[in-house]
Amino acid sequence: MAEIHPTAIVAPGATIAASAVIGPFCLVGSAVTLGEGVRLISHVCVDGTTSIGEGTVVYPFASLGHRPQDLKYKGEPSSLVIGRNNQIREQVTMNPGTEGGGMITRVGDNGLFMVGAHVAHDCQVGDGVIFANNATLAGHVSVGDYVVLGGLSAVHQFVRVGRHVMVGGMTGVENDVIPYATVTGNRAHLSGLNLIGLKRRGYDREVIHALRNAYRLLFAPEGTMGERMEEVAEQFKGVAPVMEIVDFIRADSSRSICQPNLENAA
Repeated sequence: MAEIHPTAIVAPGATIAASAVIGPFCLVGSAVTLGEGVRLISHVCVDGTTSIGEGTVVYPFASLGHRPQDLKYKGEPSSLVIGRNNQIREQVTMNPGTEGGGMITRVGDNGLFMVGAHVAHDCQVGDGVIFANNATLAGHVSVGDYVVLGGLSAVHQFVRVGRHVMVGGMTGVENDVIPYATVTGNRAHLSGLNLIGLKRRGYDREVIHALRNAYRLLFAPEGTMGERMEEVAEQFKGVAPVMEIVDFIRADSSRSICQPNLENAA
């Protein structure tokens, strides 16, 4: 049977796994599901149609599944789905989806969300991410696997952030960021590839070399982006990570592709 502190309030109808732990002064709503081994340390509020996957630990004063910060939200029964083995630190906020965004906010597995991080309505967040202190997503943002958001960074609504991206601290991301890139600046610009992240994830030298050459070609000053992209697609068609970048650029999006500074374009 779940371990529930006597000061916690768990609404009738909540689904609580037998090995879950609900600490002092937590509030758990009637449509909440807590998986095996979930721990709410203390003073955690979980409401709405929210599910938290096994092994996830939530620290004091986190707020999960409450009404989205969207004036268009009219009370539709949307949901928040949080995956397994996440670390959700103090004062983190995550909101459910809305009718205009597919009705679901989804967070993957094995993420670390540091103090004050925010995942807004209708965001889709991948596995293995790290959100440093006060990193924030606006609504409808897509974040790929193994992305790192630096402290006090912010991502504009509807932006896509590709896999293995590193976003520098205090960076405002207004445009889509290609996979494997690093972005920095008050208003984000590409500052190269996330080489440290690539090496940590075990990418071999040949793949990293191909990514570097493809990056230089994509953002060279000659020709149009479309022309350069087709050249990259032809030259590196056998290199899956490069083709991932090409497919990312080709995909439909309401945002432009983040570009390097002019001095870094070559």
